Amino acid sequence: MTDFKYISKIAKEAKYCMNDLDTNKKNEVLRAVASNLVADSKLILAANDKDMEKAVAAGMNEGRLDRLKLTDARIEAMAEGVRQVADLEDPVGRILDTHTHANGMKITKISTPFGIVGIIYENRPNVTADAWALTFKAGNVVILKGAGDALNSNMAITDCIQRTLKECNVDENAIILIKDTDRAVTTEFMKQKSFVDVLIPRGGAGLIKTVVENSLIPVIETGTGNCHIYVDEDFDLDTALNIIYNAKTQRIGVCNAAESLVVNRKASEKLLPAMEEKLSQKNVELRADDDSLSHLTKAVKATEEDFYTEYLDYIMSVKTVDNIDEAIRHINEHSTGHSECIISNNKENIERFEKEIDSACVYANVSTRFSDGFEFGLGAEIGISTQKLHARGPMGLNELTTYKYVIEGNGQVRG
Repeated sequence: MTDFKYISKIAKEAKYCMNDLDTNKKNEVLRAVASNLVADSKLILAANDKDMEKAVAAGMNEGRLDRLKLTDARIEAMAEGVRQVADLEDPVGRILDTHTHANGMKITKISTPFGIVGIIYENRPNVTADAWALTFKAGNVVILKGAGDALNSNMAITDCIQRTLKECNVDENAIILIKDTDRAVTTEFMKQKSFVDVLIPRGGAGLIKTVVENSLIPVIETGTGNCHIYVDEDFDLDTALNIIYNAKTQRIGVCNAAESLVVNRKASEKLLPAMEEKLSQKNVELRADDDSLSHLTKAVKATEEDFYTEYLDYIMSVKTVDNIDEAIRHINEHSTGHSECIISNNKENIERFEKEIDSACVYANVSTRFSDGFEFGLGAEIGISTQKLHARGPMGLNELTTYKYVIEGNGQVRG
């Protein structure tokens, strides 16, 4: 069983070490880790092969296998994400606000690290590097609890980071990986309010719901992605087909993949047959309402549950609506608040969609696949928040800091 008293001790010691690191030192470590991740790629891929073999034998679906799999290109992408974090402005020590009281004392609001950040995540080993890089640059210690499916991969990546930290004379426990895969350990981790400052879950709806409902540690909720694309009455067919195909099929196992298509009735006859043919290249199963079925040849009838589902598979729901008002109502009702797109040439409808859709990321004529910290210029992301307090959308460095007030004077007392 994991010894959380020991983890508390080493995490707090590492936190004090982090307080002594300036921006140049943090960037030196980040760039060294990026180089070593690439240098260790054979070791990391060998560890990942073990996880993949077990996952395939266990019958893991294609979407989850895609999340788990590492390649040379994906390791290089991890390393590039770490390099990008090194190039970003240090979020710690920023002056957020300052003013002088009538009595002469100076009040300054300054950004500071959280301290110790916990992350519970499923079978995405790239999160190990991404989460460490961002928390480290923001001056935090990170404690990671990954899925058992990715344990060998996570251990290899963590070993690389810890070795590099030691080589750079930084406390290696700036990253701590909980290796015990027992669910009871995860439950116990969520109770460690005495030393973990914030907890971030990354994964499916079940994991997020469990953490939100059971954690004693304050939680930043990263959400599932039932992402929608709405095709308006006035649209360009090639644009629509390319965006839908990319958003649905470029990577099916990610939270910013499109899961639901909403079509204006006046666009359906032109769009749906062409879209069905396009998506057939990837054997996408369409689950459609009655109005949409009349324009499709291979689709099956959708249930009400389909319109709420994040499939993470080659499946997409299809809904026909009469106008943009109905589209907005349908999306806001069924969305998880992640990413939604309108495909339209109508400026007024685009502006209404952007204003009235209640999601973290709202697109006009752009694939939802861009909901990503890397693409938004944040470097590697810690997750995509669908809540509204503290953080929303792709979470980068700034969202991994809090603030404090520093008050300076010359003997003032309150009367």
